[in-house]
Amino acid sequence: MPRDPNVPDAFDVYTLVLLRRPVDAPEMSDAQLDALQAQHLAYRAQLRRQGVLVVNGPLGEQSDVAMRGLSIFACDITEARRLSDGDPSVRAGRLTYEVMEWWVASGSLAFPDAIRPVGERRVMPDD
Repeated sequence: MPRDPNVPDAFDVYTLVLLRRPVDAPEMSDAQLDALQAQHLAYRAQLRRQGVLVVNGPLGEQSDVAMRGLSIFACDITEARRLSDGDPSVRAGRLTYEVMEWWVASGSLAFPDAIRPVGERRVMPDD
């Protein structure tokens, strides 16, 4: 059977991390939240300087207000989990995360500021 023409010949597969606010997030004072946010941002900036975090940022006007941010990592899912576990906001219980692979048509995205390869080229297996 011929390949569906709507399926790309190749994909670039990226490691995506979605940060979420858990329903049981601990209450903190404004000063504690400000300090934690500064630590969270510093941690993520360090990951970006290391080249393992390619892009990231907060989400706005979404259908689920628990979704807080999105990141693309230049590593596999296991490493992205390990790095996400080290985030001060995750350690404090203010954020949790979901990790997934995101398959897009090859060449759809570019990361000109990346200091290491981002994603992995794959071909969808024929059924």
